[in-house]
Amino acid sequence: MLAVAEINYIRHEANKKGRSYSSIAKQMSRDRRTVRKYAEMEDFSPSEVPKQKRKAKVMDPVKPILDQWLQEDLKKKKKFQRTAQRMYTQLVEEYGFEGSARSVRHYVSQRKKHLSEETETAALPLESKPGTAQVDFGEAPFKYRGEVVTWPYLVLSFPYSNTFYVQVFPSENRDCFLEGLKRIFHHIGG
Repeated sequence: MLAVAEINYIRHEANKKGRSYSSIAKQMSRDRRTVRKYAEMEDFSPSEVPKQKRKAKVMDPVKPILDQWLQEDLKKKKKFQRTAQRMYTQLVEEYGFEGSARSVRHYVSQRKKHLSEETETAALPLESKPGTAQVDFGEAPFKYRGEVVTWPYLVLSFPYSNTFYVQVFPSENRDCFLEGLKRIFHHIGG
């Protein structure tokens, strides 16, 4: 595309002064057809080329299979997930797929983007307010008198400051719960 100043010059010389396209083209070192195009052009807004949408006849039968494999792979660790090339090889071996590896890679790439967008929108932001606490029991192995024993523990955590306090007890019951909270609050001065 020519610069706006060149287009305006061509339109002025051809339409206002009546010069021939050839003489303008020779003076500007441009092709005569280019000069004619810009001299006669009325609408300079860019024309949008409609995007072609073709049916993927080869891919249609295998799309549900690929979708199922992608759903299965989401439950696995990243290093155990199938690559698009592995999916293509598996389609050829198990289903006699006759399409290209490129079409499978393209489809898998698009589906992974779509699935990742779905999971990102489904997640809730983790929000913690100052002054709130969470309390729960858990179990962990402890070394007691030379032996490794599994005992319950009470943990009080403050998510906003990412601080926690732990008390180990012989069992998980209401008495241990209340005693643990009493000791923790006495320790933190509240």
